[in-house]
Amino acid sequence: MTDLFTPPYPQPPRTKRGLIKRFLRGWHSWIHVLFDKSYTMKMGEIRLPGRTMYIANELRLVDQILRGGTAYPKHSELVRNLDPLIGNSVFSANGADWESQRAMVNPAFAHTALGRSMPLMVGAADDLLARLDAADRDKPVDIDPMMTHVAADIIFRTLFSQTLDAERSNIIHTAFGKFQRLAHSASMLRLYGIPAGWFEKRSKGPARAIHDVFRPIVEARYEGWHARGQAPHRDILQSLIEAKDAQTGLSFTCQQVMEQVSTIFLAGHETSASTMTWALYMLAECAHIQDRVRAEIAEVAGDAPLTAAMLKDMGQVRNIFKETLRLYPPVSFLPREVTCPMPMRDKHLEAGSMLVVAPWLTQRNKDNWACPHAFDPDRFDDPANADMAKQAWFPFGRGPRVCVGAGFAQQEVMTVIASVVRRFSLAVPEGFKPEPISRLTIRPRTGMPLLFS
Repeated sequence: MTDLFTPPYPQPPRTKRGLIKRFLRGWHSWIHVLFDKSYTMKMGEIRLPGRTMYIANELRLVDQILRGGTAYPKHSELVRNLDPLIGNSVFSANGADWESQRAMVNPAFAHTALGRSMPLMVGAADDLLARLDAADRDKPVDIDPMMTHVAADIIFRTLFSQTLDAERSNIIHTAFGKFQRLAHSASMLRLYGIPAGWFEKRSKGPARAIHDVFRPIVEARYEGWHARGQAPHRDILQSLIEAKDAQTGLSFTCQQVMEQVSTIFLAGHETSASTMTWALYMLAECAHIQDRVRAEIAEVAGDAPLTAAMLKDMGQVRNIFKETLRLYPPVSFLPREVTCPMPMRDKHLEAGSMLVVAPWLTQRNKDNWACPHAFDPDRFDDPANADMAKQAWFPFGRGPRVCVGAGFAQQEVMTVIASVVRRFSLAVPEGFKPEPISRLTIRPRTGMPLLFS
């Protein structure tokens, strides 16, 4: 039996750090402030100068919070953090506002139907293979920006019926990295009761750079529809432009369409790019699993173009997707707001407190999973894990606010993994070990150079 590979994660200290050490560790990454007991506690309490935070790790509480809907709205800190990028959109809105926006946005997701979107994904994956073919493969190739490009290209095609060129992709990758860094710093300072205005102001620049990539497309299409009734494409953007509120009959303004597009674009590319990067890294570390996956792809698809029906028969590729999301959930912490005083376990939660559900912790809890930090895609074929796969695996959330793009993300990531592994053998450069950092999403601190042959 081959020993299981344990990919890198911050080794937690045995005891809780003091306030200053937590701040210094957390300045770069949320997951670096965790200590040993964080992974097994039922419910933790962290008192900070600017906020009291509770982390619910017990499966019963996780389910209660995620299924609670408007009883546990998105926390105002998260909304404030993302405001420069997505404004008041379906991701950040709460209560009746969210319900109204969700009803208007839902029809747009018909364009992410798996049969309809599969050719777009295959086209983007083929373009990725062409970029890898053209790269200098005598030295390591950093796949982190490449995964951003292919994921952004897929959602660009689905949103706008356009491909994404290298120049605009690089703008997005660079700007979002800067935005994450600045927004994370601002959030850290606010939690510690320290003014964060400089970082908040600076974060608007990279957000604006991302908006500038697709603002001309949105404005031209919006004006074309409302002024002349033009609808050149039936895609997500067109559905958002034509959407009307069932009660008022009003359409989204152009700015509101921009905010919804920003949300869909962010959710549709950044989380998938993170998953692809970590999945290919772990396959590069595990040649025996890579060989098995390659054999499965050859048996199911041969040299034929990938189809949605083929992906359904690729159980090992699907397990790679699930295990990557268990170990590296792109959004590792889901903050909710306590709206009124309430008891929870042995604690009394005051209104305004932050109540966090953490896929990173629950999905790495040894009480839920055997060898919780190890890369073991086969665990999802084990009947003994069937209950945990439902209860202790929730990278897309759960309940009324579950990610509507979960199926889209699975098909997209599986398509890219299958395409790359079918064409190339992957390896890790000698001595390289990535460091995961958790800000808005989990990414490697210094990129992800891999060897392709």
